[in-house]
Amino acid sequence: MALTNLHWTWARFDDLGVHALHDALALRCKVFILEQGPYQDPDGADKQSWHLLGYDGAGALQACLRVVDPGVNYPEPSIGRVVTAKEARGGGTGRLLMQEGLARCRQVWPGRGVRISAQAHLQRFYGSLGFVAVSDEYLEDDIPHIEMLWSSP
Repeated sequence: MALTNLHWTWARFDDLGVHALHDALALRCKVFILEQGPYQDPDGADKQSWHLLGYDGAGALQACLRVVDPGVNYPEPSIGRVVTAKEARGGGTGRLLMQEGLARCRQVWPGRGVRISAQAHLQRFYGSLGFVAVSDEYLEDDIPHIEMLWSSP
């Protein structure tokens, strides 16, 4: 399902509100725990991050990500916990989410690069957004990953 008219919420953890926080954690749980296998999803980095949530016209969360502050996981800001609802996949929602996330990063940290720990099978997708592989493949939560870096234009 193509979702081109998402309403974006961009907020620090403390400013999300309980309903938005619940929506984000519920969607992340559906994908990262129920679909991909168990691991600790909420972590200390959530509290040191911006969160981007994309709601459809009916008010259902369809996509979200977090941007962890520089110096927490990497020297650069880092995008992670990138997730789209199952029903929103395959129509460009993930691309819209990442483009919006990178635009927000340019606003908050102008001129800074952005680092990700991408699932290896998504390397071509992230490459199409301007990310370049900067590590060999490694296992994270038993899933092959690769570190990638995006340089601000």
